[in-house]
Parts: sequence; C-alpha cells; structure tokens
Amino acid sequence: MPNLIFSIDQSKSMRDQKVPGHNRWHPDIPVADMVRPGDEFRLECRDWTDSQIGNNDSANDVRDIDLSLPHMLSGPIGVEGAEPGDLLIVDILDIGPVPQQVGDAAGQGWGYTGVFARENGGGFLTDHFPDSYKAVWDFHGQVATSRHLPGVRFTGITHPGLFGTAPSAELLDRWNRREQALIDTDPDRVPPLGLPPLPENAVTGTADGELARRIAAEGARTVPGRENGGNQDIKNFTRGARVFYPVFVKDAKLSGGDLHFSQGDGEITFCGAIEMGGFIDFHVDLIKGGMEKYGVTTNPIFMPGNVEPRYSEFLSFIGLSVDHETDTNHYLDATVAYRRACLNAVEYLKKWGYTGEQAYLLLGSAPIEGRVSGIVDIPNACCSLYLPTAIFDFDIRPNADGPVSRDRGRCAVTS
Repeated sequence: MPNLIFSIDQSKSMRDQKVPGHNRWHPDIPVADMVRPGDEFRLECRDWTDSQIGNNDSANDVRDIDLSLPHMLSGPIGVEGAEPGDLLIVDILDIGPVPQQVGDAAGQGWGYTGVFARENGGGFLTDHFPDSYKAVWDFHGQVATSRHLPGVRFTGITHPGLFGTAPSAELLDRWNRREQALIDTDPDRVPPLGLPPLPENAVTGTADGELARRIAAEGARTVPGRENGGNQDIKNFTRGARVFYPVFVKDAKLSGGDLHFSQGDGEITFCGAIEMGGFIDFHVDLIKGGMEKYGVTTNPIFMPGNVEPRYSEFLSFIGLSVDHETDTNHYLDATVAYRRACLNAVEYLKKWGYTGEQAYLLLGSAPIEGRVSGIVDIPNACCSLYLPTAIFDFDIRPNADGPVSRDRGRCAVTS
C-alpha cells in the first residue's frame, strides 16, 4: 500500500483531526507533509460536508446544511522541487470508500445524493425543484443501490470531485476581485451569483494565530473550479487518470477531497454525486517549466481514467436552447440546452412511476453522459444526455404498448 501521509478519524470533525485539513484556498496554508517527485502516497478524506448528512429518510439535513464548512480537503501536500511555472503530474492510482468500516459517516458503507434548496445554493434545475431531497445509497463492491430509488442498480465511476494546487497570492486576489464583481451585478440574488471569502467556520490546516485569521479572511471558497483545478467534478478523474496541474507556489501544495462513488455528467443537483469519505492514492512527478512549454496557464489538462462500467446501450435525450415554459429562444446557449435535456429525461422517467425528485436525483448520481452535440447551428445549441438502459431492472425503452407505471416509492423529503 502507498505510504499513508494524511489520516482521518471518521468519528471526528476535520478541524479535530491530529493534522487538520482545510476548507479554503490560500497560498499560506502550511503543508501537512512533503513528498518527492516519483513518490506514491495515500490521503484519507472526510465527506465534503464534514459529515453533516445522515443515513436516514429525511432531507432536513440537506435543507439545513451549513455551507460555510465545505469542502473539507486533505492536505496540502508539498512536492519537493516544485516551483511556479512547473506542471505537477498527478496520477490517480486507486480510490474508494472508507476501507473495512461501517458507520455513521458517509463512506462507511454508504453515501448520499442531495438536492439543495434554492435558498441554500440550489441546483441546475432549481427553478423546477426548489426544495431539498435526498437519496441514500448502499455500496456493494463497485455497485450502488438505493432504497429511495428502487429498480436501479449501477456500477460507479469512483473519483475525487475536487483536487488541485494552491493559488499564488496574486491569483487569489484575482479570483476574489472578479467573483466579487460578478456578485455585485445582483447582490441580492437567490441563490447567489458567487461565494466571497467568509471567515466563519474556516479551517486553515495547522495555521494558528494571526496567520489563521488572515487565511480565513482572504481564503477563496472551494465551490467553483478555477485555474488551479479545484471543484471540477469530472467523473473521468478515476483510477488510471493522469492530471497535469499548473504550479503557482513553491512546493505546489496539492490538496484533495470531495470523493464521489459515482456521478452523472454535470452533477446537476449540486450535491449530485454519490458523496462519501474514503481514500485516494496518488503518484506525483514534475515537468519543470511545463506551463510555458505546453501553454498551460489557466487550466489543468488530463488523460481520463481507464476504469469505467461497460454500458453499451443508452437512451439519449436531446435538449435545445429554448425555454419551453416561456417559448423563448436563447442564442447558442449550451447551458439552456443541457437543462432541457435533463428536464426531458425527468419527464420520461416520471412515466414509469418515479417522482420528478427521484428522477432528478438519479440523473445526478448515475453514470450518465452529457454532451454538447451542436454549438454552431444558429440559433439553437443542442445538448444530449445519455442514460444507460442497463441500470434499470425493467426495460425502459419506448415500445408500442406504452410505459408501465408502478409505485417506485419516494426519495427522502423535508418536513
């Protein structure tokens, strides 16, 4: 097994670990440990919410989640010899739930998918599903099933939703300025346009005193992906993936977390993957001066993992950049088009007895594929959503007899 360099006691909060992780991006968070190019090592991780969500049949915990806490990240891990301008090579060797544990923390044999309420961040379809809902999933090796979504069983593409390198002070300042400028265009919007720095509940690793207070005041929230990687939620960051990260600070300061047992492209419910704590094994190396050599300055690049379920038949739903509720055309808007593809899939699944909320949760967690299929044919962008037919224990394909609607139970709801 690779050397365990960041350990987690799943019965304790991240701030109470022997070596705490962090939940803000900042260049001055002290490294938790150092590795060398060529090393292999393991990080253990908390669920992204620091275990605020329970294995139960109520979505009140999703509704009431404190979003000043996520994401809980393990690290930072320093890489000897890494300097600004390098590319950090990160190989994902292995990843999974908490090994050999059953318990109350997500990852200990189970995980969850949640729909956030509009007032607490919302999701991709928040105008249609403004309240909170939840599905709890049980893990059976590589397979997930849920009492809240009967008739569904699938193999997950396990991956970290979030990992990346630390920003430089200059890059952090750019993030905060440009995101605040966006927020200022509509400061009272619900959900908000962005999340500015927030000292409340900041976890700053081993920093203390004035340094911890400065990190909490300046540190960027971890919700969006940025130039350093971060919360990109790419399901193909699975075993076998290789990612090339820009290095902005000395030692690179790699951190990771937000592990997912499975996810559909887009993670459309916001808490849309099957969330869990667990472990991830990395190998790292460096390309000196790689940012200039390869023109990689504002983005990571990656090679997808080579481990995924062998689903070969899909039912695909098309969406156009048209708001059918208001009969409004949007010019080549891929976001509107993918939203319509998701809504079209929801309506189809309802014909088989699932509630809209169950369908929404399924599309966020199952290994669906989302694609931008056409982006040049004015005025309508076209996106498509590929739903594997084999994940259902009944034939979901259209036929002359029509869909058979059955009682499919319900997901966890708020009270």
